[in-house]
Amino acid sequence: MRARSNDQLEAHVPERTCILSRRTAPKEELIRLALSPDGEVAPDVRARAPGRGAWVGVTRAELDTANAKGKLKAALQRAFKTSDVKVPTDLGERTEAALRQYTLDRLGMEARSGNLVNGTDRIENAARSGKVAMLIHAADAGEDGSKKLDQAWRVGGGGPQGVIFPLPRTILSMALGRENVVHVALTDPAAASRVHHALKRWRAFTGPDRGPEGGEPALGDGSAEKDLTKE
Repeated sequence: MRARSNDQLEAHVPERTCILSRRTAPKEELIRLALSPDGEVAPDVRARAPGRGAWVGVTRAELDTANAKGKLKAALQRAFKTSDVKVPTDLGERTEAALRQYTLDRLGMEARSGNLVNGTDRIENAARSGKVAMLIHAADAGEDGSKKLDQAWRVGGGGPQGVIFPLPRTILSMALGRENVVHVALTDPAAASRVHHALKRWRAFTGPDRGPEGGEPALGDGSAEKDLTKE
C-alpha cells in the first residue's frame, strides 16, 4: 500500500516546459518568469507571483544570448499571449541575483530553525557521529580545515567531501547572522535537501563552473551530500 502511494506521488510531480529549449522537467528544477501589470518581465524564483508565468531551464549565458537576439522576447510573447512584453536587458543578472539571495535566505531559515551548525569542533563531532546530512565550505575556507572536516564526515558515513559554496565567509556570516562562518553542516536531512535544491538550481543557472576555485563535487551526482533517503 505504501509503495503504491509513493508511486502515485511520483507520477504527479508537476512539470513545466522551458520556453527556450522546449525541455520538460519538474517545475522545481526550472525558473519562473512573471509578467508585471505594466508588462515588464521579472524573475520569480519562489514561483509565488500572481498571474501567468513562463518557465526557463537554461543557463544565464544561454538566457543572455536569447535575450540579446530577441528570441527570449518572442518566446515570452507566445507564452504570455501578448505582444506587450518588456524584457530588461539585465534579466540574466537579475535572475542570478534572485537565485543567490534565495539560497542565502534558505540557509538563514535553516539556521533559525536549529537545523544548521557551524564551528569546526561542533561540525567535526556531529560529522563523526553520523549526524551531518550536508557539509558546506565557504569559497575562501582553508584547505587544511576543509580536508579535516571532510575526513570526519567520511568516518561518520557521509560523502567523500563537502560542497564548496560559491561565496566567501563574509557573505555566509551575514546570511546566518553569525560571526566568521567558514564551514556549515546541515544536521536535518529534510533541511539538507532544501538547501541542496536551492544551491543546485543557482549553480545550474550560472553554469558548470564548479565554484570559484574549482574542484568541488558537482551537485546532483550523489557525492556532495549524504543519502537523504536514510534516517
